[in-house]
Amino acid sequence: MSSDAQEASEDRRKYEFRKVIEELKDFEGSGTQLVTIYIPEDKQISDVVAHVTQEHSEASNIKSKQTRTNVQDALTSIKDRLRYYDTFPPEKGMVIFSGAVDSGGGRTEMVTRTLESPPQPVESFRYHCDSAFLTDPLEHMLADSGLFGLIVLDRREANVGWLKGKRVEPVKSASSLVPGKQRKGGQSAQRFARLRLEAIDNFYQEVAGMADELFVPKRHEIDGILVGGPSPTKDEFLDGDYLHHELQDKVLGKFDVAYTDESGLKDLVDAGSEALSDQEIVEDKRHMETFFENLHTGEEATYGFEQTRRNLIMGSVDRLLISEDLRSDVIVYECPNGHEEFEVVDARHSTPDHECSECGEDAEVEEREDVIEHLMAIAEQRGTDTKFISTDFEKGEQLLDAFGGVAGILRYSTGV
Repeated sequence: MSSDAQEASEDRRKYEFRKVIEELKDFEGSGTQLVTIYIPEDKQISDVVAHVTQEHSEASNIKSKQTRTNVQDALTSIKDRLRYYDTFPPEKGMVIFSGAVDSGGGRTEMVTRTLESPPQPVESFRYHCDSAFLTDPLEHMLADSGLFGLIVLDRREANVGWLKGKRVEPVKSASSLVPGKQRKGGQSAQRFARLRLEAIDNFYQEVAGMADELFVPKRHEIDGILVGGPSPTKDEFLDGDYLHHELQDKVLGKFDVAYTDESGLKDLVDAGSEALSDQEIVEDKRHMETFFENLHTGEEATYGFEQTRRNLIMGSVDRLLISEDLRSDVIVYECPNGHEEFEVVDARHSTPDHECSECGEDAEVEEREDVIEHLMAIAEQRGTDTKFISTDFEKGEQLLDAFGGVAGILRYSTGV
């Protein structure tokens, strides 16, 4: 499998996992009756079955009859799922969720979900029974890769934060007490200069203290640190060895940044894009920049569900761009005269009635499915790469808000 195909497959798998996790987080149980089991790849299935059997036996001591029944039913469902596996679980392990969830009106519904081969290996066996499914470990596995420290400063203020995969996260800020270059009357020039240098030194130490407090505990996980600001501030800061020596070795570069507030952290990521060339947020920005260039200078761009779908079917889409935050379904309708039409609705909304735009007849629902699944299936058939785009930068937000979360970079103009 090519690296692009492998990346697309991993992106799709992450999306599918994320969808299931969002569904699981919405479930609630009345009492501690939702069971979650994390199973590492080296844990024998027979040992897991024995543990589940033991938990089933101990559940007979639960005082509430309803909770007791629901827990035992969940454990029975899990044992049934485990029968499909041989000696060991799949590579990287698996997670099973089962329990009676509230379905409204005082009723419950038994759900069981099995997630195999998560993005990162399951580290240890874990049995959990509560009123909610345990999804935190899976969410950590899905967190964007790459961890970079960000520092922006001038002599007035500083901000320190993280670049976690695609997400810029401001954490700490400080304002300086450095006086301006004009001294007050009655002060000698030498004394004023000395006091100003002392204030600058104190401020740099304060900024370094913030960075040390934030970054040192994560120093073995950090992929690098970027420092930004105007010259000579950032140069003085780095050349003065204010940072902890282990952090100093992690500095990838210093970059000119005009702003040193929270927005300056995002500017720093832009300025340091070459140093971050392997990071997903930079790749996302490149895809969106290409899309906007094509949109403004020619016709080799498409957006919106209907137009993008038509271009996909024609095989003209080189890259399908989908917002990570898109949560919509596509409903396929067919009228008595055989006309097929599509309507995109929020995934949480019910299926609306539809009147055929060609003949005015009432149309029947043929199918309802996830928009992303629908488009990616066509993309795979046509050899089109799919890229998931973060909303953590301006153009990524525009993809979701202004273009419906779906766009494409075309191989050639189609006029569609």
